[in-house]
Amino acid sequence: MRTLTPKFLFLFLCAVLLAATSFAQGTMTKKAPEDKSKRPSPPATVTGTAAGGLAYTIDYSRPSVKGRKIFGGLEQYGKVWRTGANEATTFEVKQPVKINGQALPSGKYALFTIPGEQEWTIIFNKTAEQWGAFKYDQAQDALRVNVKPTKTPSLVEQFTISSDKSGVVTMAWENTQVSFTVSK
Repeated sequence: MRTLTPKFLFLFLCAVLLAATSFAQGTMTKKAPEDKSKRPSPPATVTGTAAGGLAYTIDYSRPSVKGRKIFGGLEQYGKVWRTGANEATTFEVKQPVKINGQALPSGKYALFTIPGEQEWTIIFNKTAEQWGAFKYDQAQDALRVNVKPTKTPSLVEQFTISSDKSGVVTMAWENTQVSFTVSK
């Protein structure tokens, strides 16, 4: 049987220490936060105020058409859509409000939609922090409202959410737009 030489043991110990040090440095190095503005669908924020000083915030990502058929194509009719790209779009309000006349408690919600040719469903879901609509759970819906889509005057290349002084929130992309009203 062969005995291990001191030189071999020394080299083996050095290799083990080097590997352990490399592993520890690799696992302890913190990854820099992602610059979301560099994504193909960059983030955007809409802050709005409805009558009576009701403030709300909508955080979303802005995908582009890029020559594709969006509604009834990329985003199928009758299927839950994350209403943007990347993380689920969120709607946050610090006080109870009404959405198209229906009560919504204060809180932060994922804002989903179900596009349709004649009608859309706008969904305020209690699970605000989620990626897309992959784990969407209808049992967590706080409110659903139905709205009628209309044609935009011209092509809207990048998905856009806007809000006016009267609390009307409009979501537009491609040739379609839908709106809902935030009120007291």
